Amino acid sequence: MRRPNLLRALFGIVLLISTLLVRAQSSGVDLSGQDIPLVTKFPFRQYYGGVVVIRATIGEIPDTLQFILDTGSAGISLDTATCVRLGLKLTPSDRIVRGLGASRRVSFARNYKLNLPGLTVDSLDFHVNDYELISQVYGLQIDGIMGYSLLSRYIVTVDYDNEEIGIYQKGKVKYPRGGHLLKPSISNIPIVTAPLRNGKKTLDHRYYFDTGAGMCLLLCNQFVQDSSILVKKKNKVIQTEAQGLGGKMAMNITTIREFRIGPYAFRNVPTYLFDDITNITSYPSLAGMIGNDLLRRFNLVLNYDKREIYLYPNTHYRDHFDYSYTGLILYLIDGRIEVTDVIKGSPAEKAGVKRGTS
Repeated sequence: MRRPNLLRALFGIVLLISTLLVRAQSSGVDLSGQDIPLVTKFPFRQYYGGVVVIRATIGEIPDTLQFILDTGSAGISLDTATCVRLGLKLTPSDRIVRGLGASRRVSFARNYKLNLPGLTVDSLDFHVNDYELISQVYGLQIDGIMGYSLLSRYIVTVDYDNEEIGIYQKGKVKYPRGGHLLKPSISNIPIVTAPLRNGKKTLDHRYYFDTGAGMCLLLCNQFVQDSSILVKKKNKVIQTEAQGLGGKMAMNITTIREFRIGPYAFRNVPTYLFDDITNITSYPSLAGMIGNDLLRRFNLVLNYDKREIYLYPNTHYRDHFDYSYTGLILYLIDGRIEVTDVIKGSPAEKAGVKRGTS
């Protein structure tokens, strides 16, 4: 006769632990009450893949612009069309910027102020790039990308639960309990070491920590081939397309059995495979990059000054991964969703979907 009472008691304990866990995960990352003054807090919006978009202005120009917060950016940048629209003075340079699928010489909009809610950052040099394709992917105008030039000046918290950015002055941080401290190498872009397991193989390698990439994991084909990490007949590899600095580029997508960030393990992770023709990974130095569809499952503290990134599991931690194997490539063009490509042999092609339909 005691068994039902015992079961009810155990159920109550499990329910209490689950409730406490959810509360802990949804509380965000708050660094208040420490010796690092809070400069400002302001909201952001999330888009596909968890990409963070922040609103700001430039110099004395009142137009509100939209920037992606990107730890994978070694500087700060503006869209070419935005610079033309705002009448910004551009200075040619010999600087080469490398990205997925292309490298190019860029011009700069030099010595401009970035105005965030509650904060003005002076003396920034914005390199200029074309973000029309990225704007079509996310369905909104992307005017620029915020990276190292901003992140290196402050301690920055990214709270995905409350969609809020916190900016603090540099100093000694006492991180909240319940998370994990990474110690990346940071030379403009954070690089972390992580284990990847597939089949019977487990490999440690280094990856860019990239909040600007709207995907889970990206591996360069050189690493995939040299490591023989894919298992024949188990790893289904499907052709797809992604967007890089040079525009659209062909890629493949598969799933990796397990990938870990610190002590946190993710299983059956959607993984893009690409030919690193511009050598952005400098393989074998790096195997690829960790994108924001994984990183958005944590609230983050970005402390570049101390070479620290703190991960705190949030309410998205157990979200299901999005597996898109339809073969449809969709963009928002002139206010309507358009099929710009149909992958050969895909379910979309077999269903008779044609390029150019909307």
